[in-house]
Amino acid sequence: MAMSAGSSEDGEVMVDINTTPLIDVMLVLLIMLIITIPIQTHAVKLNMPIPDPLHPNVVPPVVVEIVVDFDGQIGWNNEMIKDRADLETHLYRLTQLPDQPEVHLLPNKLAPYKYVAEVMAEAQRLGVTKIGIVGNEQFTH
Repeated sequence: MAMSAGSSEDGEVMVDINTTPLIDVMLVLLIMLIITIPIQTHAVKLNMPIPDPLHPNVVPPVVVEIVVDFDGQIGWNNEMIKDRADLETHLYRLTQLPDQPEVHLLPNKLAPYKYVAEVMAEAQRLGVTKIGIVGNEQFTH
């Protein structure tokens, strides 16, 4: 069932596929794809407030540092906490403030994860929203 557009030298039938219609269809599909893709805009227009150089509103955030030592001892702003109930009281007072301060959790490199996880779980249970682990670079070595 092969079609012949001509004969070769020996009178044999030519069996090559004509790829011209296939290329035409691919070009039409490519053009349709290019036309139907929406135009991408890379600019985002924002109305930003104009800063007042005479009255800068730079207020440093209040930071509470919780240090977890290698033996599970907990420090609150350079004061040692007696037990977990005292930690709970300190954290509860934070949650009652209208604007919660940032809580920076500083674990010792040798502190087991269990102690750090307990402090984080207690803070989450009481509703502390601004908490972060500080000093992760010490764990890379």
